[in-house]
Amino acid sequence: VKNERLYPIIYVTALYGLRRSEVLGLKWDSINFAMQTLTIRHTVARVTKVVEKNKTKNASSFRSFPLTDDAVRLFKILLQQEQYYRNHFGRDYIDNDYVFTWEDGHPYSPDYVSHTFHKLLKKYDLPHIRFHDLRHTCASMLLSEGYGLKDVQEWLGHSDIKMTANIYGHLDIRRKRSIANGLEQALPRLKP
Repeated sequence: VKNERLYPIIYVTALYGLRRSEVLGLKWDSINFAMQTLTIRHTVARVTKVVEKNKTKNASSFRSFPLTDDAVRLFKILLQQEQYYRNHFGRDYIDNDYVFTWEDGHPYSPDYVSHTFHKLLKKYDLPHIRFHDLRHTCASMLLSEGYGLKDVQEWLGHSDIKMTANIYGHLDIRRKRSIANGLEQALPRLKP
């Protein structure tokens, strides 16, 4: 989906394991190019209408990430595009601080993102998953790379490790296999 409008949102969501409300709530004050950090501090959700919040789901949801080189490049491209569209639309540009917007500055709605994501999966003949499953994909990748449940909890911003363990504990098989191998080496070998 690299050439699709939604690609930057999909990429950032999968890389950082963000909730839809968090990725759509990203504002330029959340990105610090000098310190190379991305901080989750705002959310956007839809109840009966789009609601902007200057707070996160819970205290642990307020978190910072290091910006990867690819993320820096992506955000700089988005910033350049925004400046171009600000100039192009002039006074008709909808002025706000959101990172992910239409050309005229209007922020994406949560429903648009979910609906378009579903259409992209069909277009590219990919298995049906929810947009939220990109968050689960991030957690699965972290676990498959050998990071523990505590790392996943902090990365995803879960308030309680029990939640992380309940959702992702079964995926932590590589770590458990390593533990089993270590214990096997510590015990006397069975004779055939």
